[in-house]
Amino acid sequence: MPDKPNILWIYGEDLYPDLACYGTPAVQTPNIDKFASEGTLFTNVFVTCPVCSPSRSAIITGRYQTSFGAHNHRSKRDTPLPEHIRLITDYFRDAGYYTCNSPGPPFDKPGKTDFNFQRNGVFDGIDWTQRAEGQPFYAQNNITDTHRNFTPDPQNPVDPDAVEIPPYYPDHPLIRKDWAMYLESAQVFDRKVGQVLQRLEDEGVADNTIVFLIADHGRAHIRDKQFLYDGGIRIPCIVRWPGHIDAGVVSDELVSGIDLAPTSLSLAGLDIPPEMEGNIFLGPDAKSRTEIVSARDRCDGTVDRIRCVRTKNYKYIRNYHPDRPYMQFNRYKYQQYPLWTLLPLLGKEGKLTEAQAKFLAPYRPYEELYDLQADPHEVENLAGSPDHQNALNDLRTRLDNWIETYGDQGEIPEDPEVIAAQAEDMYDKHQSATDSELSPEEYIKTWEQKLGLRIEN
Repeated sequence: MPDKPNILWIYGEDLYPDLACYGTPAVQTPNIDKFASEGTLFTNVFVTCPVCSPSRSAIITGRYQTSFGAHNHRSKRDTPLPEHIRLITDYFRDAGYYTCNSPGPPFDKPGKTDFNFQRNGVFDGIDWTQRAEGQPFYAQNNITDTHRNFTPDPQNPVDPDAVEIPPYYPDHPLIRKDWAMYLESAQVFDRKVGQVLQRLEDEGVADNTIVFLIADHGRAHIRDKQFLYDGGIRIPCIVRWPGHIDAGVVSDELVSGIDLAPTSLSLAGLDIPPEMEGNIFLGPDAKSRTEIVSARDRCDGTVDRIRCVRTKNYKYIRNYHPDRPYMQFNRYKYQQYPLWTLLPLLGKEGKLTEAQAKFLAPYRPYEELYDLQADPHEVENLAGSPDHQNALNDLRTRLDNWIETYGDQGEIPEDPEVIAAQAEDMYDKHQSATDSELSPEEYIKTWEQKLGLRIEN
């Protein structure tokens, strides 16, 4: 009987498919590009939440975070997960696997988990070298460089003038610098991925290890992370298993983040627990999706509830708090995202296009509908278009059916004391001594100096 395959998930943080193998200019990712040529690259993979703790909670359980109360960002880290809800590591451990988690090279400390629940003993250890001889492993390498603050790449600086800025962001020198730093961090991520893959080769386990390259959610930019536009929920996904998974193939199959767990179990030859809500997307038992569903709820002290249904052709978004602006105050974004302050300044000066100014609106539509083929950047809302009512009604129904099928605990109001505690925690973490003393213009200057210094380093 052949050995059980090892399973390795390489996580990037806050990483949209802004990689060379996905067609992004200005960035250089040779290790991931080579890896993609050896496996199958998926172009339509979307997580179930555009922020880390709910998304990671969904991925590790194979369940929608909204179905078991893990939907409000970092709300239940001290609350034990009910015993009947098991993690992918539990099933691999039952099958004789060693489970481990590190941040990648040098593999010497625990990696990020950031689950929105409390569960002891999620992993057996840090690194697969700790396993028994001949024991298969399930491992995660959670590489953090693409999370803000971005890790600069002095070996290969990205020219800010060479990057492509989406049309919903202003083409401003500060934003070009920030975007270049993001792409530099992707290059650092790429080198670490190369080290991980080389290690598999050096240890002679590459051919029997199924490697998934994924992310917890999309870009750390103001309209992306924490929002349900593709920039916040679309992730890279490349899977390699020499001799078993097609090499050099590009697939446009729709895949959800909750599909990663059942697919990993299935490829390892293990049974899929009936309580998992995801599908298998690779192998003989693969099942195609017709849509993905994603949800955003409270993030830090910012209360919200947004849901979306996405097919290959359309995106439907439902804003349950249309009276609130997109840019509700969020201290984390105010302190970490230069565009958060710059965008209103440019808006006051009349320097924004119509697409860029939409994010400054004092309120939101209850429904948004986008034709993704004609409008991939999701800037023209067609919910009121007479020509698109069939698509609108279809996706409305799909979302309602999803809520009825899986339950949506986002309907239940959260304890105001919990919300206040989260807001206070984020204030403490991100308040600076000079914060209240700076004008917006002065604040922008501090960002220009910060990014300039970091690029020079």
